[in-house]
Amino acid sequence: MNPNPIRRSPSPLAPPQQPAQFIYATPSPTTTSPYAASQLTGGSPFMASPNGGSEMTTGADGRPLYLCQPFIRAALVTGKFKNIVVLPKYVDVNEWVAINMFDFYTNLNLFLSVFSECCTQASCPTMSAAPGVDYTWVDNNRRQLRLAAPTYIDFVTTWIQNALDDPALFPTKFAHEFPSHFPTMVKQMYRQLLRIFAHLFYAHYPVLLHLHSEGHFNSLFAHFLAFGKEFEILDPRDIRGLGIGDLADRWKEMGILES
Repeated sequence: MNPNPIRRSPSPLAPPQQPAQFIYATPSPTTTSPYAASQLTGGSPFMASPNGGSEMTTGADGRPLYLCQPFIRAALVTGKFKNIVVLPKYVDVNEWVAINMFDFYTNLNLFLSVFSECCTQASCPTMSAAPGVDYTWVDNNRRQLRLAAPTYIDFVTTWIQNALDDPALFPTKFAHEFPSHFPTMVKQMYRQLLRIFAHLFYAHYPVLLHLHSEGHFNSLFAHFLAFGKEFEILDPRDIRGLGIGDLADRWKEMGILES
């Protein structure tokens, strides 16, 4: 029995409700994209994993590609992200959080459309985020389900889209107040988006390199992390022990993120 509590979901279209945890299991059989497999052979500067798992997306020194040069420095935005996440003068904090939540979801969704052909039921049978780390879903009967990554992601994006479209949660009319549980809901949504980022970095980063989009994705994620820290939406424990946690630490050392 896993000692860590799993967030429980009242329906497949809502995210689990208790604090996020991981299921630590044997390394998932998740594979990389066809592009990654073809590029990591024969004279490549990259190293393929002997077990053929998602670890194939590593450099010659064994580190994930997104932690290697020059990819870790790839960005569309230079300088510190602190300057673009601070609350503008005269802007309501809930309005600012809502606007940015919508933008993060929309921009990440654009990337998901790119990954749709390589992130499949066959290539990603689990929602993996690191070697031996898979996220699970809990259904109405409190059964822990090890869903394929595209299914898990579909559940998350459907739930978030429904939340964004709900005027009771994200009011769009003048003088309509945000509900008291708005901060809690945003934290849940943020945690689920973080899980998607974690999976894409871990399992599909070579696709971004193939499309020369690593700068776009890195900047989106750095912005996401900086905003989450600024407004205490992101729990640092959610990235601890993951490759994206190491990435955040490196960006702090490089002055991209605040310590």
